[in-house]
Amino acid sequence: MAKMFSFILVTTILVMCRESWELLFPSENEMHITLQALENCLQEQARLRAQVHLLETRVKQLQVKITQLLHEKEIQFLDKGEENNVIDLGGKRQYADCSEIFNDGHKRSGFYKIKPLQSPAIFSVYCDMSDGGGWTVIQRRSDGSENFNRGWNDYENGFGNFVQENGEYWLGNKNLHLLTIQGDYTLKIDLADFEKNSRYAQYKLFKVGDEKNSYELNIGEYSGTAGDSLAGNLHPEVQWWGSHQRMKFSTRDRDNDNYEGNCAEEDQSGWWFNRCHSANLNGLYYRGPYVAKTDNGIVWHTWHGWWYSLQSVVMKIRPNDFIPNII
Repeated sequence: MAKMFSFILVTTILVMCRESWELLFPSENEMHITLQALENCLQEQARLRAQVHLLETRVKQLQVKITQLLHEKEIQFLDKGEENNVIDLGGKRQYADCSEIFNDGHKRSGFYKIKPLQSPAIFSVYCDMSDGGGWTVIQRRSDGSENFNRGWNDYENGFGNFVQENGEYWLGNKNLHLLTIQGDYTLKIDLADFEKNSRYAQYKLFKVGDEKNSYELNIGEYSGTAGDSLAGNLHPEVQWWGSHQRMKFSTRDRDNDNYEGNCAEEDQSGWWFNRCHSANLNGLYYRGPYVAKTDNGIVWHTWHGWWYSLQSVVMKIRPNDFIPNII
């Protein structure tokens, strides 16, 4: 009996030792299976990492696309409040500009829908029905709430707050061209400083070229109280580099100026730069006198010079032959 027990004990010990040995020193076949499993695991990890990287890339691309869409005029800034409603005229007719809306009996200033004769789409614009009425506002600066340091596409399509009465916006170079090819338009620029003073500059002709000509600026005879900073009658030593007459539009990513550098990049705005400017109404929003590397504020040189940034600007246009319907 003792011999039998000893035999069983020895046999059990041998089996256990064999299993332990096999765990410590697996066979060649088992080693191959283990290595294959490890290789498969590493390949799966690499595949998952690649998928995660692809998803991260797609998310970043979507974020960029969303940002671009938010900057375009088709997705205009929508706030809440009573003043933010576009005035509904019932869709009885389409208007080419605000002068037609005014002469159709609508005398309230506010946002309306217009469609210039050659425009493929209707868009919102602020109509200033004061100051004789019928003015189509193409640009407004009021409080620095909107970023005007933008690229070509934004300036081409328009950007900003198209629903608030004092919202800042740029109507878009495409729309400026479509408006001003309808006929001869007058440009009026209303300016105000931080000391509660106001001036204006008016040009009898205002036309913006097409995309092929980089939205070239053409302006006519000046009148007003702010001085002729856009075209004109500057000192000859300033005029050759500061006049904006017949200048193409420039942005930081589309340099069309006459300067060896990039005016739009240095002055952080889009504008009809020369070498670089005597007026830049799309400049950075400072509060009066400022100090910077370049004269990159909201500048109207013939009134406050290059180192004073204005408080507010409104650029608005109306047909030269506009006769208000007072009935």
